[in-house]
Amino acid sequence: MNKEKNKDFNPMERKKVVIIGAGFGGLNLAKKLEKSVYQVILLDRNNFHTFQPLLYQVATGGLEPGNIAYPVRRTFRNVSNFTFKMCNVESINHLETKVITSIGDVEYDYLVLAQGSSTNFFGNAQIEINSLTLKTVSDALDFRSNLMQNLERAINALTEEDKEELVNVAIVGGGPAGLEMAGAIAEMKNYVLPKDYPEINFKLMHVVLFEAGDKLLANMSESASAKALEYLTKMGVEVKLNTQVKNYDGKKVELADGTTFNSETLMWTAGVKGNLIAGLQDQVEAKGGRFVVDAFNHVVPFKNIFAIGDIAIQVQSDYPKGVPMLATTAIQQGVHLAQNFMRVAQQKEPKPYTYFNKGVMATIGKNKAVADIWKLHFSGIGAWFLWMGVHIYSLVGFRNKLVSLLNWTMSYFNYDRPLGLIIRKYNKQKN
Repeated sequence: MNKEKNKDFNPMERKKVVIIGAGFGGLNLAKKLEKSVYQVILLDRNNFHTFQPLLYQVATGGLEPGNIAYPVRRTFRNVSNFTFKMCNVESINHLETKVITSIGDVEYDYLVLAQGSSTNFFGNAQIEINSLTLKTVSDALDFRSNLMQNLERAINALTEEDKEELVNVAIVGGGPAGLEMAGAIAEMKNYVLPKDYPEINFKLMHVVLFEAGDKLLANMSESASAKALEYLTKMGVEVKLNTQVKNYDGKKVELADGTTFNSETLMWTAGVKGNLIAGLQDQVEAKGGRFVVDAFNHVVPFKNIFAIGDIAIQVQSDYPKGVPMLATTAIQQGVHLAQNFMRVAQQKEPKPYTYFNKGVMATIGKNKAVADIWKLHFSGIGAWFLWMGVHIYSLVGFRNKLVSLLNWTMSYFNYDRPLGLIIRKYNKQKN
C-alpha cells in the first residue's frame, strides 16, 4: 500500500482482498472489512474456524469438536461483500496476481497470507510418521481414539509390560500445549479412567513430559515455569528437563542419552513451522517456514502481499526474534491490517503495527494455571478462572461459549469427562 496505489483507488471498483486461512488472523481481518469498499474472498481447506488453544480439551474428552469449531459461512451471513471458498491453495502466481487453488484460479488486488503453522519435526521422519500432533480437530480426535483403543487392548494384554506400553503416554515439548495435555491426561488417570476401566491397574500408567530445554514455558516468567513444574509433579506427571527425544518407532521412545521409554502413544508439541505456499519462496526471505514482513505486514518486497499470524516474522525493537506466535498476535495484526486497508480507501497513509503484550497464560488442571500479565504473575485458582474466562469470551459463537461453560462447570464438580466413545478407529500408520 503506497501513495501511488492510493491515487488510483476507486470506491466504485471494489478491490479484491484475498485472505488465505480462516484462523484467528484471517477471520478477524475479514470481519473488520465487513461492509467495506473491498470485496473480501476467504480461502480455507475447512469450512470452519478452529479455536486451537482448546484442541487439547477435545483430545482428552473435555469438549466435543463442535464446541471449538464454528462455520465460516455462518459468521458472515448477510455480508454482501464477502465470499468464502473451501479449497486447497496450491501456489501463488505473483506476476499475474492470482492464487492457484484446487477449484480454480482466484485473482487478487491484495493478498493476505494467514494460513498459520504446522508441526515441526526437525527432519525426523520416524517421529513424524509414528507420533501424534495437535494442530487440527482431526489431530485431537486421532489422539482420543488412539488412547481409548490402547486402553481397550490393555485389558486383554498378557503381561504387565505389554499393559504398561499400551497405557503409557509420552508428551514432547514443554510449552503451553504440552503442559495442558500432560495435566489433562494426569487428571484422567487420577479421576476418570479407573472408573471406566476397573480391569486396569493405573499404577502402571506413566505420563511423561520431555523437554529439551532447562525449563518449562520458556517464553514465560521464572515464577510461571517453577509453578507449572510444581503442579505437574504433584499431579503425578514425570517431567524430564534437558532431555531430547532422538527417535520414536511407534513403541519405543529413544532419548539422546541412550535411555528409552516404552509407549504406544507419543504426542509431539515440540515445535512449529509456517505453512509455506509455493510461488513466493524464491522471491522473498523465509526463515523457519515463515515470511519476513515489515512494520506494515508487507511480505518484503511486495506491496500488495501481506502476512499475519504464525506465518509471519515481524521484528520489533522489543522482539528482535519476532513478535510472539500467539493467537492474540494474529488477532491484533488482522485488526490492524483491516484498519490500514480502510485508511488506504480514505486516501490516508497506513500506520505501522506495534505488538501490544496482553499477557500469556497456561492451564495445567483444575484450579491450576499460571499467567503473566504485564509485570504481574498469577498462579493457582485465580489464574485458572482468568484463563477460563478469557477462553470462553474468545470462542466464536454463543452456543459454543454456553456449552463449553456448562461442560467445564460440570467437570469442575465431578472431574468426569464423556470420553469413552471410539467414534472412528485411528490407524497409527500415517503413510
